[in-house]
Amino acid sequence: MATRWGICSAGKISHDFAVALKTLPAEDHQVVAVAARKFEDAQEFAKKHSISRAYGSYEELARDPDIDVVYVGTIHPLHLKVCQLFTNAKKNVLCEKPLAMNTKEVKEIVDSAKKNDVFLMEAVWTRFFPVSVEVRRLLAQGELGEVKMVRSDFGIPVLHVQRLVQKELGGGALLSIGMYCLQFIFMVYKGEKPESIQATGICLETGVDETVVVTLKFSKNKMAVLTYSSGIQLPNDAVIVGTKGTIRIPTQMWCPTSLVVNGKETQYPLPEPCLPLNFANSTGMRYEAEEVRQCLLKGLKESAVMSHADSLLLAEVEDEIRRQVGVVYSQDCQ
Repeated sequence: MATRWGICSAGKISHDFAVALKTLPAEDHQVVAVAARKFEDAQEFAKKHSISRAYGSYEELARDPDIDVVYVGTIHPLHLKVCQLFTNAKKNVLCEKPLAMNTKEVKEIVDSAKKNDVFLMEAVWTRFFPVSVEVRRLLAQGELGEVKMVRSDFGIPVLHVQRLVQKELGGGALLSIGMYCLQFIFMVYKGEKPESIQATGICLETGVDETVVVTLKFSKNKMAVLTYSSGIQLPNDAVIVGTKGTIRIPTQMWCPTSLVVNGKETQYPLPEPCLPLNFANSTGMRYEAEEVRQCLLKGLKESAVMSHADSLLLAEVEDEIRRQVGVVYSQDCQ
């Protein structure tokens, strides 16, 4: 039986997700319906992606009995309400990152999923790329010895994008860009909570973060440094240094297709898209979609690769970074 998907929101990321699903076998993955706030947008999306049902409200999608799992691709200030809409309708959910605006909201979404006994995963797609799978394998085998330092950069000039600069739209570089560096560090250190967090950076006039440097200290003198920016182009690489060697993701660390282990590079190419994409390497979303399918087939309510605890840790550290840099969302005051 194919996993039957519903897509919530007909925006750019949802388009790329639908294209990514097309790279998987049709007998495994099928998009049954799409919902947007405007019926015309849903219709246009459905036509473009050959989807049989289009809805002009998220509530209609929640009521559709033929949906196994909903992919939520709305802007992040809407995630709390939208995720709860679907979990309360007993629908499994794959929600675009960040799962929510802060820890409090993440807890509410997780609690709702647990209460309704449905699957929930934050769509941190990077964790499911073959490169990330290989990194975890190498670390588990002790290939680097003891890991002592992780460094990760992600910066792209996107200040022209309103969604990234306006506070009420969930703007700020951390939740959209910096979280990729953070999640990478937490993946390497197996979900360990840092002992200390030091963040310094600059904010835009709109009150959101633009460029920030964060230093994290973990147990046994393990360190990590991340730099992220919505204003400048950074190298966008990631490095793991251990007592016996080094692993490097040379570019596009958030959607990686190559890996350098002790100087030796291996390529992990992605399948070609059937339609033009909005974002780099988006067919890589196929891996998180397949993870969801495998979890559902096993009757799991969360993924071991990107667990509820992983989402909570991310949110907690993001909250602390924002506190130090001085970014406060209206959701923080509720």
